[in-house]
Amino acid sequence: MQEAPSFAEKVLSGVEEAAEVAGNLHAAGKTIVFTNGCFDILHVGHVRCLEDARRLGDYLFVGINSDRAVAALKGEGQPVTPENERAEVLSALEAVDFVFVFDDNTADACIRAVRPNIHAKGTDYTEETVPERGTVVSCGGRVAIVGDPKRHSTSDILSKLRV
Repeated sequence: MQEAPSFAEKVLSGVEEAAEVAGNLHAAGKTIVFTNGCFDILHVGHVRCLEDARRLGDYLFVGINSDRAVAALKGEGQPVTPENERAEVLSALEAVDFVFVFDDNTADACIRAVRPNIHAKGTDYTEETVPERGTVVSCGGRVAIVGDPKRHSTSDILSKLRV
């Protein structure tokens, strides 16, 4: 039985390494799926989205916003979990092949670097409302909406905890 890749093998050092790994996989004819987010506190919605995304291709790359980017996007008090721990937890999921942290507020630079065949986003989006849609299309990819249609929200979880 083949051993699962270790944390060190699945967590990449950043966008540059992700681009290098993706380039090798593209050259081998593999289909790359990319998704991104904060992934501050994982919940069932994240798991379902990641599993559905992985089924769309040969490899799933997950970009997570850096601590600085999460604070800028979500406000003071977030992230609750530091970026290195978020990356490690995501790397433990069977559906995730590679994880990397990026510092931008959007994933456009990641998409230009990784050039995914498919950019997967959760059901809180439509294909038309995905912020990076134009970049995905200009790089030759397509957008796919995946996951549980029931709304799951980390912000809602945090609100309940703060009450």
